[in-house]
Amino acid sequence: MTSASFKSTSGPGRRTVVAAAGAAGLAVALTACGGSDDDSSSSSAPADSSGSSSPTGDGSAGGGTALASTADIPEGGGKVFADQKVVVVQPTAGEFKAFSATCTHQGCAVKSVADGVINCPCHNSNFSITDGSVKSGPAKTPLPEMQITVSGDSITLA
Repeated sequence: MTSASFKSTSGPGRRTVVAAAGAAGLAVALTACGGSDDDSSSSSAPADSSGSSSPTGDGSAGGGTALASTADIPEGGGKVFADQKVVVVQPTAGEFKAFSATCTHQGCAVKSVADGVINCPCHNSNFSITDGSVKSGPAKTPLPEMQITVSGDSITLA
């Protein structure tokens, strides 16, 4: 009995098809991962005709993203806005600051603010609400400060 070859001479070979499918899958994966980080900040809606904006990220008259009302941020504490990757704090009465919500140790998102400290749950790094400095590590670099605007009782990410 003779052995027959099953390789087709017409059309692409198996390696070509597998390579093409891999490249197409990679393109789909890269497209799905890219470009979404800036979507919320680049397409904010204008404030309503009264000049106010809601703390739901609709935007404000200043062109930033509305985050919260000043009443939402407790004195000596703060609130993490995961979608905007920012944490807003009120170290002393009437003083509002914002810091990146990305831990400088390994890039985890900080999750809470309590007792004057911004807390990262991944490796227990803690940062001061006063200046973003490291209170306890393993993080060695402070949280970067972010720009916010407080107008009346509205806090807006610049």
